[in-house]
Amino acid sequence: MHLSELSAISPLDGRYGPKLSRLRELVSEYGLIRYRVQVELRWLQCLARLDGLDELPPFDAAADASIESLLAGFSEADALRVKTIESTTNHDVKAVEYLLKERLSEAGICAGALEFVHFACTSEDINNLSYALMLRDVRERELLPRLGTLLDTLCGMAETWADQAMLARTHGQPASPTTMGKEIANVAWRLHRQRRQLASVSLLGKMNGAVGNYNAHLVAYPEIDWQETAKSFVESLGLSWNPYTTQIEPHDCLAEYFAAVQRANTILIDLARDMWSYISIGYFRQKTKAGEVGSSTMPHKVNPIDFENAEGNLGVANALLEHLAGKLPVSRWQRDLTDSTVLRNVGSALAYSLLGWDSLLRGLGKLELAPAQMAADLEGNQEVLAEAVQTVMRRHAVPEPYEKLKALTRGQRISASELRDFIGTLDIPADARARLAALTPATYTGNAAEQARGIRARITGQE
Repeated sequence: MHLSELSAISPLDGRYGPKLSRLRELVSEYGLIRYRVQVELRWLQCLARLDGLDELPPFDAAADASIESLLAGFSEADALRVKTIESTTNHDVKAVEYLLKERLSEAGICAGALEFVHFACTSEDINNLSYALMLRDVRERELLPRLGTLLDTLCGMAETWADQAMLARTHGQPASPTTMGKEIANVAWRLHRQRRQLASVSLLGKMNGAVGNYNAHLVAYPEIDWQETAKSFVESLGLSWNPYTTQIEPHDCLAEYFAAVQRANTILIDLARDMWSYISIGYFRQKTKAGEVGSSTMPHKVNPIDFENAEGNLGVANALLEHLAGKLPVSRWQRDLTDSTVLRNVGSALAYSLLGWDSLLRGLGKLELAPAQMAADLEGNQEVLAEAVQTVMRRHAVPEPYEKLKALTRGQRISASELRDFIGTLDIPADARARLAALTPATYTGNAAEQARGIRARITGQE
């Protein structure tokens, strides 16, 4: 079959392809080849600038311009040529080397320079830097901005609903009231922490040969400080240098990166489930869209599909991310190839994450608060004020305050008048009795509103 959205094996390129097309230049096979080309050419330029490497004289302006043109103009056709070469070599990185020698020769680069393409490199020298650059760009262009949008949305909701009292539920049972804004602020703060941790992950790279000892480098040019050269080169790419590796950069930083995304996803799964539950008990209504259908048989339904899709896709993402984070730092002796095939799923893990984040944003954008339902829930659960009453009783040394409130309220509903009658019998100061008698579930929210209104400033203060 012709490859299309209908025939694609993965829904990322099929059903969800239009929503994720922006990722294709970064995390596709084309993207990986493009990053490999970048690393190979930058290494060649680095070598040409080295003192003591007489066989590769510095490039003149025209040669450097040709290299920059090759980088800037790298196309899908170039990537297809790499795949054609790979069909013969059966080696993906070697195919990139051969492609570059072709293109550089066509550009008039001197023949003596061509054998310095991939000089003293093992494939992993190219791959570890290529994946690090890929993950850096995905983080900066997609992950952090999208998390930023989610954070901004959550902060706005927290501020808007800061004063909207609601019945809390611990263990699924009525508990001391809070506000919807404060509950959203809790999520925003958690997500903010994970966004900061993802942003702070230092992506490492190495350029030290077959087993990490510069063996070939030092045999060919023993007078060159190859460690300093490698450090300078890796840092010139905007990455951090790892001085101690085997054949592979050990991928600890990738594990940190994927774990940070996984933790953010876990927080958002928690949010999706809570929003789903609030919709089910009537705290939210969902805006409808003309033409949409909620059920094939029940016309009345407006299903919380965005939150369900978010939960499902984030679950798939986390399954992949967990494997990536757990497997990649483990390699037999100086190198095995299990990381190579696993790394090819980086794009899928991050794409499922972004898909879930976008679904969540759509779901949040459809929510309309139902204050009447929330008020009725509060009014029907006067017993949640038992905490406040027994705490004031403790202050004024009333004997067995907890036990008395337990006898009055545990496992049963009481009315507001019954609670006021109980308060009227208490041997406490008159102003304390008056304050308790005036208390309602809707006003017993502590400083929830203040915390909700302060979430944006608190987050901004850490950025």
